[in-house]
Amino acid sequence: MRISVFGLGYVGCVTATCLAANGHTVIGVDVDPRKVRLVESGRSPIIEPGLRELIASVVEADRLRATLDADEAVRETDISLVCVGTPSNRHGCVNLQFVDKVCSEIGRGLDSKPGYHVIVVRSTVLPGTVLDRLIPIMEQSSGRSAGSDFGVCMNPEFLREGSALKDYHHPAYTIIGQLDQRSGDMVEQLYGDVDAPIIRTTIPAAEMTKYTSNAFHALKVVFANEIGNLCKAHGVDGQEVMDIICQDRQLNVSSAYLKPGFAFGGSCLPKDVRALTYRAKERDVDVPLLNAIMESNQQQIQRGVELVERAGGRRIGILGLSFKPLTDDVRESPTVSLVETLVGRGYQVAIYDRNVDPSQLIGANRAFLERELPHIASLMRSSLEEVVRDADVIVVANGSSDFRHVPELLSEDQTLIDLVGIARNDRQMRGQYEGICW
Repeated sequence: MRISVFGLGYVGCVTATCLAANGHTVIGVDVDPRKVRLVESGRSPIIEPGLRELIASVVEADRLRATLDADEAVRETDISLVCVGTPSNRHGCVNLQFVDKVCSEIGRGLDSKPGYHVIVVRSTVLPGTVLDRLIPIMEQSSGRSAGSDFGVCMNPEFLREGSALKDYHHPAYTIIGQLDQRSGDMVEQLYGDVDAPIIRTTIPAAEMTKYTSNAFHALKVVFANEIGNLCKAHGVDGQEVMDIICQDRQLNVSSAYLKPGFAFGGSCLPKDVRALTYRAKERDVDVPLLNAIMESNQQQIQRGVELVERAGGRRIGILGLSFKPLTDDVRESPTVSLVETLVGRGYQVAIYDRNVDPSQLIGANRAFLERELPHIASLMRSSLEEVVRDADVIVVANGSSDFRHVPELLSEDQTLIDLVGIARNDRQMRGQYEGICW
């Protein structure tokens, strides 16, 4: 394919070179004459292992060249990749002036170019940027309509400095956020030689995935450091502890606990987080990230309350009281806090949970429920269908398989609030639907 890459910085230079190495014909575009001269002469404008040799080979093979002329690059290619920087402004917001300028330049190039062209944003931008800001710029400068006259995709990069060539050819996945099928099909052709699954999604989801990935990486660094600091205060090797943690691929390094939904609860997580943060205070170790966990969890419970209140009904059916399905453990269940708040605010609450019978609970489990909801027996119902039938608002609070058919029971005037995603993909459901994180 014939490709133009706008921006010959770190991402653009690596991307252009790797595309050329895979057999595509690539034109690099930059406003810096020095970068253009370096690439034209087969030299790398950045330091990256293996890149200097690869650039030299693809330039010699006439598969990569560079120019200052944006119009020429658009005219002579079928796809344009936007790889310019999106630095922070002084207050932390994203500076989009370089992306805006490039999208405008590409649009002007399209004005005089016949045929279909795809613009691919590879720069890191927040959700909504491409649809609400960049596409209008492209349409205004080109006089054409996105989706019919030209295509648009979001294709975030996941390149680490120091291993960028390996990361390009062997990523975890390649994400293509597409405006339309045709756009996505053309971009997918770019990656025929890349060893990774291709995920086709919406443009906002692709934008958000990039930010989520980087925020998660930052979170992991800070978490490991706080644990390490606390380990050192106890004379424990923090790196050894985290090495052990990472050997658990079933829970610790996996998709477990990474599904957005309701708050956590149970007999372990809340008490252990509190114990760890209290010990940190005793040892005078500052752990702001760990300290924020319980507060953030409490805010998620409040978010559930707000969803119920916004629904407008007064009769609330709660499905699932235990903190997770297939158990009767209600200790520190976020649903107990949700029910307690709703009852305190005058709502009529009815609860169904096949596994929870207040008369059969024993020990700490029973003591917790009697302390938090002493009138729980009057709220429990033995029939799921009864709870759904008599409610204005139904809240699915855990992922029990008992609740999978609940959407089929709804009437048009009822609202289902889904805290676990059990009906997230149900397109045939009657009534109103609201997910907590989707």
